[in-house]
Amino acid sequence: KYVLDAAGTAGGGPEVVRTDRGGEVTYHGPGQLTVYPLLDLRGYEMDMHWYVRALEECVLRALDAAGVVGAGREDGVTGVWVDGKKVAAVGVKCRRWCTAHGMAVNVDRRSMDNFGGIVPCGLEGREVGCVEDLVERSVSLHEFAGYMRNSIEEVFRLVLVKGDTPERTLVNRRGKEKHL
Repeated sequence: KYVLDAAGTAGGGPEVVRTDRGGEVTYHGPGQLTVYPLLDLRGYEMDMHWYVRALEECVLRALDAAGVVGAGREDGVTGVWVDGKKVAAVGVKCRRWCTAHGMAVNVDRRSMDNFGGIVPCGLEGREVGCVEDLVERSVSLHEFAGYMRNSIEEVFRLVLVKGDTPERTLVNRRGKEKHL
């Protein structure tokens, strides 16, 4: 219903893949920061609404650090919005209070290229936006990832530590390490 090209692709673009997370259709690709935290909510709040709001809070803080003005939430829908445009999507799954999936922030204009063939998040008539169009200076994907990292550490009260390999090590509030 939300894919506009019946051939199974988004407007001749990327392949459409079904997933088991919340939300409807979304796009992940170049120019976008996609963050899928793997958390055990038993150490936080065992409440999915709390978790979604916490992810949104991470994005709001990162946007603020990047200089985006006017970002916020909208009643009745998830994600982060600026001037009526969705800049960040949230779609999560939780099993036995362990999270999967997460959020995606449209950072630069490349992220906008493939939204034309879908109805993002099933929200007909709504637009998407990107950080690059909302700030006066250039904010790279790498720079924005640093803002997001800081906000995740603040909101979830944890420290992300870069290990010797590309994967990350999570240090929780109790100082216990978990290699991801």
